[in-house]
Amino acid sequence: MDYRREELLPGVWLTALRTGKFKTGTLTLTLLSQLDAETASMHALIPSVLRRGTVSLPDMESIASRLDSLYGAQAESAVRRVGEVQCSGFFSSFPEDRLLPERASLLRQVSALLGELLLRPNTRGGLLLPDYVNSERDKLCERIRAQKNDKDSYAVQRLVQLMCPCEAVAAGTLGSEESAEAIHYTKLTRRWRELTAAAPIELFYCGSEGFGAVSDALAEALTGLPRGELDADIGTDVRMNAMESAPREFTDHMDVTQGKLAMGWRLGESMEEPDVPALLVFNAVFGGSVTSKLFMNVRERLQLCYYASSGLDWQKGLLLVSSGVAFDKLGAARDEIFAQLEAIKRGEVTAEELEAARLSVRNRYASMGDDPFALESHYLSMNIAGSDASPEDIAAACDGVTAEDVVRIAQNTDCDAIYYLKAGEGKSDDDQA
Repeated sequence: MDYRREELLPGVWLTALRTGKFKTGTLTLTLLSQLDAETASMHALIPSVLRRGTVSLPDMESIASRLDSLYGAQAESAVRRVGEVQCSGFFSSFPEDRLLPERASLLRQVSALLGELLLRPNTRGGLLLPDYVNSERDKLCERIRAQKNDKDSYAVQRLVQLMCPCEAVAAGTLGSEESAEAIHYTKLTRRWRELTAAAPIELFYCGSEGFGAVSDALAEALTGLPRGELDADIGTDVRMNAMESAPREFTDHMDVTQGKLAMGWRLGESMEEPDVPALLVFNAVFGGSVTSKLFMNVRERLQLCYYASSGLDWQKGLLLVSSGVAFDKLGAARDEIFAQLEAIKRGEVTAEELEAARLSVRNRYASMGDDPFALESHYLSMNIAGSDASPEDIAAACDGVTAEDVVRIAQNTDCDAIYYLKAGEGKSDDDQA
């Protein structure tokens, strides 16, 4: 793939991957903002409201009809988090012109649509329409409430909130139900205007068109973009060490039939100069693959849990373990998870474990080349981190990760918090398991 990245407009960066591999082109527009409890819900809501209608396409039916006329192109709102950076915007995909009976300039037309969604939404008196705002606000509140339904992800979310109470990451990608319910259309309009004027914008394209055609189409689509003083202090604050000498323990009680155990570590000195391939291989050795110590020992050999896996938020410097456990085995599972990490700290990493972990990470990053949206997610994360490392670069670098690297990262970890979800009616405390 031919990679190119340039600043298209002030604070507007275009990352383009030219390839003829896919039958569809991919185009995304993402506004970056500092994750904050006061604005998280508004930033999550804005793309959904803008997607309801524009000046020339005043409602969702009109937008759907327009997309149908573009050979079934797709354009959807999206909100996500990278470290403590909130990412709000639009995803789109469309058939490649080269595969159509006649060149339809879909890239230019879809670019124009995304520009209109962002800059020229349907308004009345200069304000976003109350009906659209209220409807999408209700949907957002329902999404926030529904997070509790997936107990696995909810347990990790609660862990992060409790582990990082005074840090931006605690706000969550969608914000709180209380802050969402308080959103008024006048306040949201003001925030939309502030965001379009000040937010850094990341554009991503993957397809067969040349860089010049892509940049021209997007520059035209963003004509009239109000650029004021850009938010320069967007990033992630990394706390190296745990808040207390011993891990803090928290317990929630809900109507559940299976216990949940979530554990969080700070990555410590490994975050001074993060070695991403080494961090990824370490995670695969510990709990991030089907050959990991957590999977093979805690789950398979000892049968202490229904599942156990670890994940990295390497931008924030967090190692997070998620596990489903019978209520009477919560303590034993916790102790064995600690024991598996201690084994790594002692250097108990076999050549077979190391190579299996390398292979797992290599395969994961190699497969990104088959999914344009996975590529987009990767480059967005790298761009925010100030890196231009490709998936191929990271995959190749895994070969140089040694057992000593894995041990060093393990030794730098510092357990900060443990979260238990047990059966019961709505009680919360900080009992020991």
